[in-house]
Amino acid sequence: MKIKLGIKELCAAAEEEIETITVDDALMLYQTDDVIIVDIRDIRELYRDGKIPGAYHAPRGMLEFWVDPQSPYHKPIFLSGKRLVFYCGGGMRSALATQAVQQMGLENICHIEGGFAAWREAKHPIEPVQAK
Repeated sequence: MKIKLGIKELCAAAEEEIETITVDDALMLYQTDDVIIVDIRDIRELYRDGKIPGAYHAPRGMLEFWVDPQSPYHKPIFLSGKRLVFYCGGGMRSALATQAVQQMGLENICHIEGGFAAWREAKHPIEPVQAK
């Protein structure tokens, strides 16, 4: 069976609809009180690689459920009114996640180009995450 759109096409389409910021822009935003950095990677990635200090972990598979106030899984942090900056490992999952929550109606959101890999390459702060 042949698919109609691959992940590259889906991500390219998402990038046309969303705001993408550099890791340096993300670092400046990270240092303000009106921003929440949201890590959508799998928990095993956090354990293995660490995370941006203070980032809120929202696994990609639960994101829409956590955003929707009608969901039994809703997390109020997503309706805080603060700017939300999403990131994943390389920027593809976060592009799709940002597009999805933007379609749900969230505003003042963006994602980090290159994701955590770009953050680490820029030598920005990283904190370890211990398995519970």
